[in-house]
Amino acid sequence: MGTTSCPDTRMEASTPSLSITVEKNPPEARLLQLGVKSWPKWGCPPGKYPLKFDAALTCYLLRGRVRAAVKGSRECVVEFGAGDLVVFPKGLACTWDVVVGVDKHYNFDPS
Repeated sequence: MGTTSCPDTRMEASTPSLSITVEKNPPEARLLQLGVKSWPKWGCPPGKYPLKFDAALTCYLLRGRVRAAVKGSRECVVEFGAGDLVVFPKGLACTWDVVVGVDKHYNFDPS
């Protein structure tokens, strides 16, 4: 189980660091613990999608490939795809460059 993120990404000078976390191929037990299969599904075709997260988002990709560029950071591009569990913190803004159409389970946490 590996994780990747961009820990030094800053939205603005006064904003604490926000980063995307990717858990590569988490074990089935972890997915069951989170209840991933009961989460809603969403999908999109290839393209670029600017996003801002007003709530934390956890998603599990069933298929697809994405490069997410964090707004305000030239260095932070996080790649993830099918089989990855990805967490976007509340307040993060990024652009998804969907290279291969996405199908995913997702869960928003408004807290």
